[in-house]
Parts: sequence; structure tokens; C-alpha cells
Amino acid sequence: MHEKKMTAEIRECSSNCIDCHAICVETAAHCLTLGGEHASAGYQTLIQDCAEMCQTSANFLLRASERHAETCGVCARICRACAETCLRIGKSDELMKRCAEICQRCAASCERMAHAMA
Repeated sequence: MHEKKMTAEIRECSSNCIDCHAICVETAAHCLTLGGEHASAGYQTLIQDCAEMCQTSANFLLRASERHAETCGVCARICRACAETCLRIGKSDELMKRCAEICQRCAASCERMAHAMA
């Protein structure tokens, strides 16, 4: 059995994915209390998709799956969409701004991983 080495870049990306998963779960719950567009089905689906994809991507990275570039590519796209939406509807909300920042960081990290394996 061939053992793959856990690189610093893979560790950083998995950490970013885990952080993004956590902030998205926290922000989704927070937004339900805000109501309105924050609690809309469209936004709640997007932020929960982001949380789930980040968790999945972290798992693929941590187990050194040969398919992690694929999950990272999808994760990056969903994180970008989530960040854009958080910024658009949460202009004055500090938690939503933080969520957008972490989503952007995760997207950048996942994009690097996806392109490194392409």
C-alpha cells in the first residue's frame, strides 16, 4: 500500500475547509433568527451546501483521496457563491462579514489544491 505524504498545503486547505464548515453552520443558525432574506430557502440552502461541501472536501484531503482536487474545485465554487451572498445580504452584520472572509479564504485555498492536481 502506497502512503501519501500530508503536505503543509494540504493541511492548510483542510484547516480552511474545517473553519469554513464551522462558520457556515454558525451563520446559518444566526440568519434564521434574523429572518427575511437571511432565512430564505435559497440562502439557507446555499450556506448549508457550503458547510457540507467544506466538510466533505476536508475529509477527502485528510485521507489523501486521489479525488480531492475534484472536491476542492466544487468547494471553491460554492464558497465563492456563499461569500458573495453573505456580503450582499449581510452588509452590516459582523458574523456574516466574517463568514464571507472565511469562505473567500477557503475558496482560494481549494482553488490552489484543485489547480495543483490538474
